[in-house]
Amino acid sequence: MSSMTDREYQVGKLPPAELENQILRYCGAPRPEVIVGPGIGEDAALIEWPEGALLTVSSDPIVGAEEGAGRYLVHVNANDIACKGGDPAYLVVTLIVPVSMGRAFAEKTMAEIDQVCREIGVAVVGGHTEMTDRYEKPVVMGTMIGTTSYRYSSTDLAPGDGIIATKHIGLEGMAILANDRPDLLSFMSRDEITSIRSWLDEISVVPEARKIRHLAKYMHDPTEGGFLGGLSELSRLGRTGVDLYRENLPLHPLTVRASEEIGFDPLKLISSGVLLAVVSDENVEESLRILESCGIAGSLVGKITDGKGNLEISTEEELWRVLGMAGRRI
Repeated sequence: MSSMTDREYQVGKLPPAELENQILRYCGAPRPEVIVGPGIGEDAALIEWPEGALLTVSSDPIVGAEEGAGRYLVHVNANDIACKGGDPAYLVVTLIVPVSMGRAFAEKTMAEIDQVCREIGVAVVGGHTEMTDRYEKPVVMGTMIGTTSYRYSSTDLAPGDGIIATKHIGLEGMAILANDRPDLLSFMSRDEITSIRSWLDEISVVPEARKIRHLAKYMHDPTEGGFLGGLSELSRLGRTGVDLYRENLPLHPLTVRASEEIGFDPLKLISSGVLLAVVSDENVEESLRILESCGIAGSLVGKITDGKGNLEISTEEELWRVLGMAGRRI
């Protein structure tokens, strides 16, 4: 008798035993307030909510990525919670995996999610795992839930408030470029390219957000559209102008070099890992001091103004254009 093909066997939900062994055992950090977590036959999580806490929720997908998809998923969702002054606490994960990639990809992704969640204290409380023959690339979706005691509002922004940026602009886009199109960086040494790839380890803004959230009036994670895109969103949301201090912009020498050689604007390069924090003028120095004491680079990159300001309003993303460039000879 012929056996069922792997493709036929994998389409749809995983069998209960495999779901328990390959998916449900990756539950992130244990949290005592999670009364009911992931399990066969459990349709929803049950969490004891702390009195007086505010609920903050974010949802973002990772589409098409294979390497590091689980790590990306946790960080991009946790960053949004952190920007509300919150502590990421609970994650719901949906995995839609092409049958051609098999259950091994699902387990690898959940193992990554589990590791990062344990690092930042997040419990995986539920989700859905399914094998499909409708897609060629995986879709990994996360919904992060957290608690916060802060009520940041763009209406609180006022002329004179300082804008602080952490780390260095375009770090995520450069790391993706070094991983996906190293041929475009043929003018750099192998050590330099390896160093740029390691920047992906810096895409979490949770540490710095936790350190200065008590001083912040507003925080933002500039993703697609990069640094300029993030500031443009801030300006539009707050209906205010921004005076940009170009001489203070934190740009890594390797990013500057790549932008000049290849031809792109690093200020428009996807920049997860860079926290934009608006603080009152009297709290700027204290915020920078706290960041420095924690070993996190911080720069005063501009101020809120009651006029139009000198900010170039832009939502353009450079990474996709650069990734599509013709190859360079190595």
